[in-house]
Amino acid sequence: MKIINSTKEDIPAIFDLYAAATAYQLKTFPENMWPEFDKKLIQTEIFEKRQFKLLIDNQIACIWAITYNDPEIWPEDDGKSSLFIHRIATNPDFRGNNFVKIIVDWAKAFASDKKFIRLDTCGHNHKLIQHYQACGFDFLGIKKLKEAKNLPPHYDQADVCYFEIKLN
Repeated sequence: MKIINSTKEDIPAIFDLYAAATAYQLKTFPENMWPEFDKKLIQTEIFEKRQFKLLIDNQIACIWAITYNDPEIWPEDDGKSSLFIHRIATNPDFRGNNFVKIIVDWAKAFASDKKFIRLDTCGHNHKLIQHYQACGFDFLGIKKLKEAKNLPPHYDQADVCYFEIKLN
């Protein structure tokens, strides 16, 4: 198993994983499903080395993206102290391997100069809230997001669950 940056050659696989994740969301939590993401967003993340993949036997088992600021979701953050994890999508052939814990361990090393690892999810998905807590995140609560003009459409007027891990 290894974690490396995604490449432009991975874009079709990334969108296949997003489609699989959305199909899974439809079955497990249809109240909030991912929209189709803009290809330019993914290309930018790859170019900026903010899109990652976890490989097992040279197969993409899981993907995610990071940002270093997230002002519309975390307006109180100073834009320097946190690493934000977004859009974790697992290959259906690898579900059940608790990749979020692996991503958390990776993020702790990757963001050793930060104060927080943060993530969010939309909706009142109690199972997902419990899962993120089991992976080490503190659940900070749920707030209604008013404006989401620079975010994917599923954030518009969404109830957003906030999670963080405090680092040293």
